[in-house]
Amino acid sequence: MRQESLFNPEHAASSPLAYRVRPTTLDGFKGQEHLLGPGKMLRQLIAEDQLPSLIFWGPPGVGKTTLAEIIAQQTKSHFITFSAVTSGIKEIRKIMDEAEANRDFGEKTLVFIDEIHRFNKAQQDAFLPYVERGSITLIGATTENPSFEINAALLSRCKVLVLKELTTEALKQVLQAALDNPNGFQKLTIKKQPDTLELIAEFANGDARVALNTLEMAVLNGEREGQTVTVTAAGLHQLINTKSLRYDKNGEEHYNLISALHKSMRNSDVDAAIYWLMRMLAGGEDPLYIARRLIRFASEDIGLADRQALPLTVAVFQACQLIGMPECDVNLTEAVTYLALAPKSNALYAAKSAAQADVKAKGNLPVPLQIRNAPTKLMKELGYGDHYQYAHDTAAKLTSMTTMPPELQGQTYYEPTNQGQEKAWQQRLAAIKNWHREHPQSDESSS
Repeated sequence: MRQESLFNPEHAASSPLAYRVRPTTLDGFKGQEHLLGPGKMLRQLIAEDQLPSLIFWGPPGVGKTTLAEIIAQQTKSHFITFSAVTSGIKEIRKIMDEAEANRDFGEKTLVFIDEIHRFNKAQQDAFLPYVERGSITLIGATTENPSFEINAALLSRCKVLVLKELTTEALKQVLQAALDNPNGFQKLTIKKQPDTLELIAEFANGDARVALNTLEMAVLNGEREGQTVTVTAAGLHQLINTKSLRYDKNGEEHYNLISALHKSMRNSDVDAAIYWLMRMLAGGEDPLYIARRLIRFASEDIGLADRQALPLTVAVFQACQLIGMPECDVNLTEAVTYLALAPKSNALYAAKSAAQADVKAKGNLPVPLQIRNAPTKLMKELGYGDHYQYAHDTAAKLTSMTTMPPELQGQTYYEPTNQGQEKAWQQRLAAIKNWHREHPQSDESSS
């Protein structure tokens, strides 16, 4: 849907504080110094009016929309925004054709697409020819990884800029600027304790919108005498008793956190592992998803170094099924703690990966005749099962018969470590290999 710029000199008193105090210049913009500091790339591109199409990638509340509006003003461009919900292909093309016509008269058009990851492929493709011809400058904002959410053709024509969550200091500046802005609380005088802005900034967790909304609620719920409002500690703590967590069960943060959990356990950092587990659960993650990943971890990163890891994680998965959240959080903590402290071995993972590579590279290698079953007369006549040696008939429970395809003779997949219980398998495997060296296979057993 086409919209006009959000900059409106007549700020409605009923609008949210974040809207009323939105900065209109780069000097008033807080944070993102790595892009907008003196001599930094984006500031220079804006100053030189040589802006390419951009994708702003960053968490909520870091100024993506505000920065796009400031750029439009600085570069004196006509500013258009689109909504993924209401903008159809026909409307997009109509407005893009207008922008192309306006370019012939010297008017620049900056098109801003908030949450561009919500646009489907056809909607994104509709902008592609206009971006390619330079008819518009596109700025897309997204909280999701552009590599996964934006068409490759469109992404290749845009420069991706990563906006970082705001520091506590930057958020304090945002809050103080709101108090100083005449459009903020208009004629009110706000009294606060010295640490008020610090507490709000820490609570906001890098999100300026959360910080400003919290400040506004604190003022609205403050003690008022005439035109003076006092923000009390008690009133403030009611608003900031629980931090809001940024978590998307289907987005990048989901994968970031499960990766952090997995790698913390792999590194035997039990405290970090418990923390990341609690982060995921607090964000609303399905405990069964976590439990499934722990089962995988038990074999991938521990394997035979601790043979109790796998049954323990299966039992915890069943516990999560039986009692659910919040009670199963302690079951998951038990599993995570056990896995983090257990001896580590990736020998099983390495073995399966190496075997997979041979399967892919060498295709359908035939099963040696001596280990094929021969349920029919024809199969026996063809040599199926000839020279088969039954291991249980020997004292060592071993035979010199080969069971590997000839093309892979001598190939080794499983190489046990000396970690934990796997050391016993290392010793057992060494004994088996030594026996085979002393009892080489005969020609018949390998035929």
